[in-house]
Order: sequence, then C-alpha cells, then structure tokens
Amino acid sequence: MVGKNGRIFTIVVGHAAHDSYTAFLPALLPLLVVAQDLSASQAGLLSVFLQAPWLLQPLLGQLADRGYARMLVVWAPALAGVMMSLLAVTDSYVGLCLLLMAAGLASASIHASAPALIGRLSGPRLGRTMGLWMVGGELGRTLGPVVVVAAVRVLSLEGLPWLMIGGLLVSAMLYQQLDDLPAPGAAAGSVPWTQVARRMMPLLVPLAGVLLARAFLALVLTLYLPLFLHQEGNAFWLAGIALAVVEGAGVAGALAGGMLSDRWGRRTVLALSLFATPLLVWLFLMASGWLRLPLLLLAGFSGLSTTPVILAMVQESQPGHRSVANGIFMVLAFAVRSLAVLLMGWMIDGWGMRNVFLTVPAFTLLGLALIPRLGKSSAR
Repeated sequence: MVGKNGRIFTIVVGHAAHDSYTAFLPALLPLLVVAQDLSASQAGLLSVFLQAPWLLQPLLGQLADRGYARMLVVWAPALAGVMMSLLAVTDSYVGLCLLLMAAGLASASIHASAPALIGRLSGPRLGRTMGLWMVGGELGRTLGPVVVVAAVRVLSLEGLPWLMIGGLLVSAMLYQQLDDLPAPGAAAGSVPWTQVARRMMPLLVPLAGVLLARAFLALVLTLYLPLFLHQEGNAFWLAGIALAVVEGAGVAGALAGGMLSDRWGRRTVLALSLFATPLLVWLFLMASGWLRLPLLLLAGFSGLSTTPVILAMVQESQPGHRSVANGIFMVLAFAVRSLAVLLMGWMIDGWGMRNVFLTVPAFTLLGLALIPRLGKSSAR
C-alpha cells in the first residue's frame, strides 16, 4: 500500500503529465495560426475551448466528494494525451475546438478532484501541499512546450500523435498506485454545490476582481508570449523555449508561494506578487537581448506563485467540502480568464500586440486594492 506522502507524490506526477499535454497549445499556436490562417481572436479562443468543460467542475467536485476522486484523477492524463497529440494533424478549426474540449474535460476532472484530495492528506501544511501540487503543474507546463517543439523538429507535425503514449502509461501507473484513496464520507458529497457557493460569497466576490486583474498578465506570460516573440522576429523554437523559461521559474515560484503563505499569510504573499509582476513585465518589454532572460525568470517566479495561495484560501473556507469548493473556484477562474481572453484578443486585433502588452500590467496593479476585502466564507 502506498503511504500518504507516496499518494501525494503520485498525484503530483499525474498532474505534471496531464499539464504537459495541455501546454502543447501555446507552443503550437504560431504553427496553427499559419496553417489555418487564424486571427488573434480565433487563436485566443482556442484556450477558451480547452477550459470550457471547467464549467462542470462543481458537479465533478461533488462526484469526487462522494468517493469518485480516484476515477477522476486516473483517466485524465490518458484523455489529455490523446486529444492534445492530435491537434497538429487536424485540418479544421472546428476539429481543433472539439479536441480541445475533450482534453478540457480531462483537465476539469483532475483539477476539481486532485487538489482537494491531497489537501485532505496535507495536515497543517496546506500551503506547502498546494505548492507541491502546483510544482507538478508548472513542471508539466515547462516540459510540454519543450517536448512538443522537439517533437515537431524530429517527428514533424504528422508524427505528434506518437506523444499520446506517455499519457496512457501515466494513467496506467495512477490506476495501479492509487488503489486505496481516502474518501471524505457520504455527508460531504450530500450538500448541494449551490449551498456551498452561497457560503463562499464573502470570499468569491473580491476574489473575482483579483483574478481578473491577474488574468491579463497571466495571458502575457503564457498564452500570447510565444506568439509575441514570434511576431517580433524570433525563431519558433526560441519562442517555445521562452515559454518554458517562464513556466520553469513558476515551479520554484509555486512552491515558494505556498510555503511562504503558511508563514506570512495568504494575503501578504498575494499582494507581493500582484505588485512585483507588472513591474517585471514592463522591464522585460523595455529590455533587449540577454537581459530579457533573467527578467522572464523573475516574472515567471512572481506571477505564477499565487495559485497555490488562492487554492489554500479556497480549501480553508470550506474544509468539509473541499472538492466542491475547489470546483466552484475553478468555474470562477475559467469565467474570468475567458473574459480576459476575449478582451485581450479584441485589443490585440485593434491595437497591436506590443501596445497591449505595455498596457495590461496596469490592470494587475488595480487588483491590490481588493486584497484586504478577501473575507472568510462560512464553513458551516
């Protein structure tokens, strides 16, 4: 039988494998734009289709709290691996959207159930455990662009379906090792998710504003970064590597953010990130040559350090209904990010990529005013 720490590590590995596949999209975006003649709005909307199934996460969270967490975690890497590996051999925009929605269902399943599952295993160090969870995701998002860029060079676009084998193997490993997961009991899954959502409103309302302020900058650092660098004349492989640099720095940032929030408090760490990251992005845009690399590292470290902090806040707000609370938060995060993608795609089409990149960091600074208003929700 795998011990408590072993289960946490196994789930983190599954998270890394899953997110490495969903990270294919930003790295492939320059090629997809050219191959299918997509506008910036169409390209940005692809990420919305990938996250559309996140709207199901409250229901998936209830399934997890009723004892189906293992199933939801186990099958996610396999489904994501198959769907994302087929993107480059699809010859229509509709086909891309359907594949991304199927991969998004896998993403919704693992992100609704797994954080709450390892949160119950974490004991008093919830921030650290959420940091480890995010380390898995950041490692996956770091390796994903590198893997897919290398595969394009070695296998060509037509050979990318071979990459699905990794996801199938990871799901088989999860099935074997997660054979005795703890369940929260019937009572946890019996409360309607709408009731949990009402209890969380004092936290969710200001958190929505913080997430929106943060979302524009996250799009700069992740989704649109390879396309921005490619349009500025950088090679395809260099644009993909730049994304890997940001995500790699985010591995350390996620772990540090979670651990520091256990000591300094969730709000303090969140405020530090919202203040530092916009300044670093502005410096990156004004810099040139080798100076851009350390600025990208610092921006990735700071900008991607907040998710474990927010996840810990959400789970602490509803300790008896962690999966449902996590699913509700994920729906909120999806809605906010989708709005940001639509707005940013519209702005890029109208104003140009560089002008938008120079403007959006100011939105993040506005989110600082909302952090003191992040109240605790009722856990009863």
